[in-house]
Amino acid sequence: MKQYWALLYMNLASIPQRLGLVLTIVIGVACAVGVLVSMLAMGVGAHREAMGNVRPDRASVITLGSPSPMQSSVDKDTAKLVGDLPGIKHNTAGKPIAISQVIVYVQARDRISGEKIGFAMLGVTAGQTDYSPELHLTAGRMFRPGLREIIASNVCARKYADFAAGDKRTMRRGDWQVVGNFNMGQAEGICIVFADAEVVLNAFGRNAYNQVNVMLESPERFTELANAIAANPSLHAELKHESQLVEEATKQLNNILNFVSYFVGSIMAVAATLGAVNSLYAVVDGRRRELATLRALGFGALPVVASILTESILLAVPGAVLGAAIAWLLFNGLTASPFGFQFHLAVTLSAAIVGVTWALVMGLVGGVLPALRAARVPVTVALRAI
Repeated sequence: MKQYWALLYMNLASIPQRLGLVLTIVIGVACAVGVLVSMLAMGVGAHREAMGNVRPDRASVITLGSPSPMQSSVDKDTAKLVGDLPGIKHNTAGKPIAISQVIVYVQARDRISGEKIGFAMLGVTAGQTDYSPELHLTAGRMFRPGLREIIASNVCARKYADFAAGDKRTMRRGDWQVVGNFNMGQAEGICIVFADAEVVLNAFGRNAYNQVNVMLESPERFTELANAIAANPSLHAELKHESQLVEEATKQLNNILNFVSYFVGSIMAVAATLGAVNSLYAVVDGRRRELATLRALGFGALPVVASILTESILLAVPGAVLGAAIAWLLFNGLTASPFGFQFHLAVTLSAAIVGVTWALVMGLVGGVLPALRAARVPVTVALRAI
């Protein structure tokens, strides 16, 4: 250990004499970490946006065994029975907050590019504002039952043509009047359109809902309601937390973002590691006589290897911190819109920790071969010099 500490001190003390090689390592690591952390920030931001309005006291009834609400089919008789089950909250009028919902896909034209984008239109029964208190109208009014009227989120009005209050849209079986625009609390990244469920069912040729959304009296009543649904075989349905459905709906997007993050980050890491290896090789070659002399004086191979590895890891730390800081300064809060889903990048502490860990691994891997080379410097090099 005395030899190890002595060698490590000598290595670090000689950094000013080889500043160019050291900066090569630091900058390479900083670039790799900066790219990785900024890419991870996309996944974090997308997840935050999707989960922004999720509440523990909301759940949905879907067909038993359905992989997603889109594959679920809840008939009208089943939807009526759900409202009578225990654990469901009632509104001020004494009616259960159980909203039947049907999901259909329509297209809109991007205001800037003119490209057509597909998104979901939600047909809902009465009481949507009870179920979604975060829904706040910013223009116009709510749609009226039985009419081809829709309300669109402000994201729709900004990004797509003919979604502002007062506009008309041509969709299934005629024109639909846009009667209002709204915000949806903390989650405003996707275009959301609401219409009357019965009108949507008729216009799109459907005869069943996809799900029934319920507001629970409290999160603790979830189990009671789930058991009541499971105990009634005529329902053939199951209850899922809102958070679970959102996680499942965004799983594919998150997997894509994470894959891209680590794929690009790995390429940058390989490049930075090769740069570190070359720089450390140059350092070792420049100190061959010094290392051979130390070996001749009795310094072991193991302390030499350990000191080079430690130096490599320590040089990766400032690069990691610099890369994470640059990612935070340049990308935190930046708006991204992949696949029509708008969100803000979020550089978090956990993403920074992943980046620092990534850098430490790069430092360790990059220092192995140069360290072994340093340990194998023959003593005869020093004797010849003498």
